[in-house]
Amino acid sequence: MEFTILVANSFTMLLDPLVLTYVVAGFFIGTIFSAIPGLTATLALALLLPLTYSLDVTTALMACASIYMAGMCGGSITATTINIPGAPSSMMTALDGYPLQQQGKGALALGHAALGSMVGGALGTILLIAIAPVIAQASLLVQTTGKFSLLAFAIIVIVIAQRGKMIKAAMAACVGLMLATIGLDAMEPITRFTFGFADLTAGIDLMPVIIGTFAISEILIQAGASKDTRQTREAMSKVKIRRRDFIPPLSSIREIGIVCYVKSSLIGYFVGTLPGAGGSMGSFLAYVETVRTSPNPESFGKGNPKGIAASESANNAVCGGALVPMLTFGIPGDPITAIMLGVLVINGIQPGPQLMSGQADLIAPVLASLLFSAVILIPLTMFLLGPYFIKIVSIRKDVLYSAIALLAVVGSYVATYSAFQMMVALVMGILAYYLRKHDFPVITMLLGFILGPNLEEFLRRSLALSNGNPMTFFTSLDSLFFVVLTLVFVYFLAIKKPLKKPGGAAQTA
Repeated sequence: MEFTILVANSFTMLLDPLVLTYVVAGFFIGTIFSAIPGLTATLALALLLPLTYSLDVTTALMACASIYMAGMCGGSITATTINIPGAPSSMMTALDGYPLQQQGKGALALGHAALGSMVGGALGTILLIAIAPVIAQASLLVQTTGKFSLLAFAIIVIVIAQRGKMIKAAMAACVGLMLATIGLDAMEPITRFTFGFADLTAGIDLMPVIIGTFAISEILIQAGASKDTRQTREAMSKVKIRRRDFIPPLSSIREIGIVCYVKSSLIGYFVGTLPGAGGSMGSFLAYVETVRTSPNPESFGKGNPKGIAASESANNAVCGGALVPMLTFGIPGDPITAIMLGVLVINGIQPGPQLMSGQADLIAPVLASLLFSAVILIPLTMFLLGPYFIKIVSIRKDVLYSAIALLAVVGSYVATYSAFQMMVALVMGILAYYLRKHDFPVITMLLGFILGPNLEEFLRRSLALSNGNPMTFFTSLDSLFFVVLTLVFVYFLAIKKPLKKPGGAAQTA
């Protein structure tokens, strides 16, 4: 209770014009970087890190928190408008956001994304303020075997969620897992599958894979698209987008339901408390859970606002969850919290169990900034700049995609400072192009690549600890929990079939 009061009192710091300027500027920079394919909020924070040396630690951390929240919601902009997620956490948003854009409802899609981001970000921060110590202790219960089962659960669920093409989804996931094995072995100091290329010793970097899978493949697909883009562009340029179009109607919000927002936010928050999980896994799990419980699962991927709400609520709630292990144990939950950890260490502050109590006056303003960014800056940004975001599609495709190609290539270089990784981005773009042309879901490939290294590491560690006995995954309670959860999802998503009533209405068996 005392900490909650301290956070409430910390909002007075935002009345300082200088502090407010840094927070707002950080949010807009994070939004712009996360909306541009190839650039991320992590990169923005890394580039701006030297500037934090001239600030006091509280102001610096408040600006970092606003960039963090902006990075989670900003990726939905290009995910919706041109089907290129600006951030990995927005991949699931593109599944329903882009179809709505194609239906001429891009403003509505961005409005739902902003609302979901606001709800998820606010609930995640409130949970962080209220129950951070309890969640930190609970996350420690997930040991090595449990972490493997959690990652396996995430991959299996996203594969079986691809209704009608589960075989192709599984094959794509295997491609991602194979790509993740390139480079140094997870347990021994030897290289694997480098084929004589010294540049592959460290493996393939995530950023070129993301850029190639989405940005470059989308450019190739658009290059081969029909030539009616000019008429579409001209039609879009004549459409008057009003700012009130970005406000989702109450009927649509009721159809989504408060349960969807809250459940997705809780999933995102608890996933965020697990180190290394990140916004991608949070949005994946929330999305497939929403599909599982929906009476019309076939409508997802075709422009269902509920999918946008679930994805954005979850990935923004991750912000609050990821700060739990960072603040209480010094274990960053994702790359952005790793940089925030660096800001603390640079200023001589050691994260740990005593930080939340001994230096609560330092942490409280950070959480106030996070909540302010979610509740005020997210809807304000979308309301003020939304019409400009939606006009992206009215730009000539040759100009737009040429600029995106340039930014993608430059972004892949800036992220790795390696010309070789730029070539990797191009190769991944061509691979993803052919997969998409043959109806393979590239999202499962990317998920396999992201989770592959940790999946292998935890598998091998678990087997080493149990002397090669695979039963350890069924005898450890934390692992058994996720094994049972996996079976439940497999039953409801892949085995249980809808039946039809005599009158034609569908019901579940």
